[in-house]
Amino acid sequence: MLATIDTTKSIDDKQVYRSELIRYQVALHALGYHAYLQQRPVIIVFEGWDAAGKGGAIKRVTERLDPRGYVVYSIAAPQGDDKTHHYLWRFWRRLPEADQIAIYDRSWYGRVMVKRVEGFCTEAEWQRAYREINQFERQLVDFGTILFKFWVHISSEEQLSRFERRASDPIKNWKLTDEDWRNREKWDQYETAVNDMLLKTSTVTAPWTVVEGNCKWYARVKVLRTLVEGMSKELNYDPFEPVQKQKSKSSSKKTNGKNEGKKGK
Repeated sequence: MLATIDTTKSIDDKQVYRSELIRYQVALHALGYHAYLQQRPVIIVFEGWDAAGKGGAIKRVTERLDPRGYVVYSIAAPQGDDKTHHYLWRFWRRLPEADQIAIYDRSWYGRVMVKRVEGFCTEAEWQRAYREINQFERQLVDFGTILFKFWVHISSEEQLSRFERRASDPIKNWKLTDEDWRNREKWDQYETAVNDMLLKTSTVTAPWTVVEGNCKWYARVKVLRTLVEGMSKELNYDPFEPVQKQKSKSSSKKTNGKNEGKKGK
């Protein structure tokens, strides 16, 4: 599946990138407010290769959001109480409130990727996790949660280039660890695991969006565009339509509803 992804998609013009970025960020800000008004929780999951640009995408997603309305969770290996419970427990206790946006930098999908490849759980456990995760996400959506799942995909060559740039950059070299290099050596194993994950957990209620990430500008805009389009549909609100026109539509619906009620009587 990943082999068919065109990672060369790009935005080459900086002005176009800035224009699209700001356009969707402003729209997302408005949608975040309407999620608050409608009491709809929003979950945004980011998965992807090391150095794929997840952090940069999250930064652009949150840049214009009301800081009171979102939380970002950076998920690492479970510690303390989290280690003594079912792997989904730590996510259940970190679910967003009804009017909040929760963003996960890595997530419950570690069960079918890292833990599978590194042997931190048995084959029976990670095989069972597909069903557990699908049920978990179905419960979230049935509750009214607006759920997005992004896999940020880059080529092996692009990852190596980014690793080498990080290694030589005194400001960013802290991001590159021995574990990153070890994971890279298992690229084929991880690719198999990701393909299985995408195939078995992309459902009608909780589909995956694969983001072509070799060009960071393109990836960030695609993430924002996907969020805006998905939230617009779920919240029945078009952030690009003039406010006055939306009020007029809302007023018209109320009037029609009253007239229909009178006719029924």
